[in-house]
Amino acid sequence: MAAARLARLEDELGDRLSIEWRSFLLRPHPRGGPPAFPAEDEAPRRVSAEALARFRGYTGSWQRPAAEPDAGRFQSWQGETPPPSHSVPPHVAAKAAASLGPDAFRALHRRLLEAYFAESRDVSDRSTLRALWGEAGLPPAAFERCDDPALLAETLREHEQAAGVGVTGVPAARMEGNDAIIVGANPTELYRRWIHRKLDGRI
Repeated sequence: MAAARLARLEDELGDRLSIEWRSFLLRPHPRGGPPAFPAEDEAPRRVSAEALARFRGYTGSWQRPAAEPDAGRFQSWQGETPPPSHSVPPHVAAKAAASLGPDAFRALHRRLLEAYFAESRDVSDRSTLRALWGEAGLPPAAFERCDDPALLAETLREHEQAAGVGVTGVPAARMEGNDAIIVGANPTELYRRWIHRKLDGRI
């Protein structure tokens, strides 16, 4: 929700607004292991039917935001694909895309959100991430940037920084030069007023 609304404001305001997306990991660690980007030969994951049913039930709650104005795309989880194992892989992939430039980041960021919330795709799976990379129009060979340990370190560092200033969930937005944090997927008009107050020198 916040991504869709802030992207509209970024288009609306042009070079007056620059959004820098940083990592906050709702699930930093996969079950039974350290945070990592999946390896090329990693075996496919399996989850129990009970766990998958619980996750499907949870995603039913996505229908409420789907009905709001300026919503992104949402669909309750479909099929037998397991949900993502942890939050690190899509964040690292987004940082790899950002290393190609802001347009590349924006294209992959959008595809990651659509894939998870509207297409029931496991965005922690390497083959899925590689496919999304291509769908975003990014050069195939550059996908290997995802294996750069510096990007994993940056992702974890940003998570710790966010937690250190009081972030406990997503979305959370912070204005440069202002310590206040706006939490939640707020209406576009709230973001617009907040940004214009800054641009007008009132905060």
